[in-house]
Parts: sequence; C-alpha cells; structure tokens
Amino acid sequence: MNVLIVYAHPEPTSLNGSLKDFAVRRLEASGHQVQVSDLYAMQWKASLDAGDTLAPRSDAPFHPSLDSKHAFENGLQAPDIAAEQEKLRWADALVLQFPLWWFSMPAILKGWVERVYAYGFAYGVGEHSDARWGNRYGEGTLAGKRAMLVVTTGGWESHYGPRGINGPIDDILFPIHHGILYYPGFDVLPPFLVYRTGKMDAERYATTTDALGARLDELFTATPIAWHPQNSGAYEIPALTLKPEISPGQTGFAAHLADAA
Repeated sequence: MNVLIVYAHPEPTSLNGSLKDFAVRRLEASGHQVQVSDLYAMQWKASLDAGDTLAPRSDAPFHPSLDSKHAFENGLQAPDIAAEQEKLRWADALVLQFPLWWFSMPAILKGWVERVYAYGFAYGVGEHSDARWGNRYGEGTLAGKRAMLVVTTGGWESHYGPRGINGPIDDILFPIHHGILYYPGFDVLPPFLVYRTGKMDAERYATTTDALGARLDELFTATPIAWHPQNSGAYEIPALTLKPEISPGQTGFAAHLADAA
C-alpha cells in the first residue's frame, strides 16, 4: 500500500525526526511504499494568497475559495500545490505528524492544508440540495483512504484527560480529525500520542517506538473513529444539526460519534 507522511518539525535530530525516520523504516519493512513531505525541509510556503494561482482572475479582487476553484479547474495551480495533491491521490493512507503547539498543528502544516485542499479537490464537491449538502463528512474525493495523526506534546497525559486543565485531547484534536480529515472523506484512525516529550530516556523511547510500530502495523486494519456521516440520515438538511433521535441528550463534539449514548 502507499503511505504519505506529512511531517512538520523544524529540527531533523528532534524526537519527532527520529519517530518519523522510524515510521518510514517500519512501513517499508512491511512492504509499503512511502513518501514523506518534510515541510520545513521543503521550505513549504504556508500562506494562501494570490500567488497560488498562476494566472489569477483579472475581473475581481482575490477571493481565496473562488481563486482556488479557478486555478484547480483550469490547471493553473502553483506547482507545489499540484505536487502535494498528486501525492494524496497516490496515497492509500495519510499520516500527519507534528508537535502540538498552542493546542493545534504548527502553522506550516495548517498552511499545507489551506493551500493543498483546493476548492474542487477537497471541498466544494457534490450535490447541494435539500437532500444532500455536498460530498463531505464521510464522503468526498479522499473517501476510501485512511488517515492517522502522530502527535507529540510536552504536557502530561493527565493534563489532557477528561478533567485535565488543557481539555480532553479528543476535543483538542476534533477540528483536525473531523474537520480536516473526515470532512474530505478519510477514514480517521485514533491518534498516536506521545506525552511528556521532555522526559524521554532510552527505555521510554524503546517503549514508544514499539507502540508506534504496532500502530503502523495496523494502519490498514484498525477500526476508524465512528462518526455519523453527513448524508446518511443522521442530520437535518440543510440545517446540518443532528436529528432528535440521534445521540439523544448529547451535545458538543462527542454527539457526532455514532456510538454516543
């Protein structure tokens, strides 16, 4: 199978760098083909702007979504954007690896999403009507592919627990899991998390790589996170709110889980 790792850490000798190299070796040893987009090494341009279109529309001011659509439909995207889209088409699975900085992904990785997820490629697809609201949240151009986060953080696991001061890690990662990955169709696996990265000795590193290796071995067999697909009948359309009988009494992020009580 084909695996794309999009990696966002500026230091090759960091813990993240070592885990990324381990992941490549493990996947290749299992017979998978691997490509790595090392965003800092690539000097990836993070900002979405008019320069992402080789021939911008001349009849209107820059409009991020409309200019993105114009470029995608007419083969006018910047070469770096088109190259990353081709990697996503090639991939059977996507791994996003990054340190948790200020409760989210590094800006360079967010910029990868904003520029590569062009209108017509990752959003703005499918029928919009009283019966459907586009092909998204369980459908879309990337449906049938898998995705997993590999996330490191300096905080303790308890800091990100159900009553931890930082908030539950599942809630913190929901915008990435549900919005960036599930939205265009990925089957999203539970994340691989490494806490207290500043306290990583040789013994703990060995335990961490053993656990990461086991997760990578199950990349194509593990059960994805079960969310309600948008167009499966769970949501009122066009309001896009859960129907009363779905996840009754539940609110917030957890309500969108198909197994919510």
